[in-house]
Amino acid sequence: MIIYPAIDLKDGQCVRLLKGDMGTARTYNESPAAQAHEFARDGFSWIHIVDLNGAVEGRPVNAQAVRDIIAAVDVPVQLGGGIRTMEQIETWIEEGVSRVILGTVAVKNPNLVIEACLKFPGQIALGLDAVNEMVATEGWVEGSNVSVFDLARKFEDAGAAAIIYTDIDRDGTGQGLNIESTKRLAEAVSIPVIASGGVGGMDDLVRLRDAQGSGIEGVIIGRAFYDGRLDKREALAFFAADETSLAGSANDG
Repeated sequence: MIIYPAIDLKDGQCVRLLKGDMGTARTYNESPAAQAHEFARDGFSWIHIVDLNGAVEGRPVNAQAVRDIIAAVDVPVQLGGGIRTMEQIETWIEEGVSRVILGTVAVKNPNLVIEACLKFPGQIALGLDAVNEMVATEGWVEGSNVSVFDLARKFEDAGAAAIIYTDIDRDGTGQGLNIESTKRLAEAVSIPVIASGGVGGMDDLVRLRDAQGSGIEGVIIGRAFYDGRLDKREALAFFAADETSLAGSANDG
């Protein structure tokens, strides 16, 4: 299970929102690069970045902050928010983004997503953000009549690296992941699923561990780390110990 610490960018700063509401932004670090460096130093193997302004405006806005993060760390980063064209995808991959996340465009221009998956195998992820399992777009401002399951199945054979599934009603609340919905999605498609939205503490990690084997391969954690409800090193050690135990069992067999 991979833990993806989250860096959400608004006006060049590292912030967290409540249920995607830009008016609830709370700044946690004025230097996103310094925050990324801290996560890398703590031992995380990936960093998850979202350009919040970009998601709403439909174009990259916090590009310099993203570049600063890439320059500050040696671990791979995945980036979403406002990426709507092949040119933007190509640009970010050339600048060092390891995985580009496509959300709104997956609903509005699925052929572009399929084309991108073919052109950049292993480097395109789907960002499926939902309310009551119905996809939201444009930085969660607009709803749709598309279910996450139907949308995910459209890309079953496209070669997407992962699906990042966020329950918007839980995002930033600390009320706990929607494990049930996430597990249903993971079991509905062969694409690995990354859980997101609402991590509140170790109980969520235990529930994720119990759901291993369903197709959930990672989790994005933001506010729980920033507010201190979840210790970063303890979270990493939890899954590292679990993997060691599994490896030992395999060797014994």
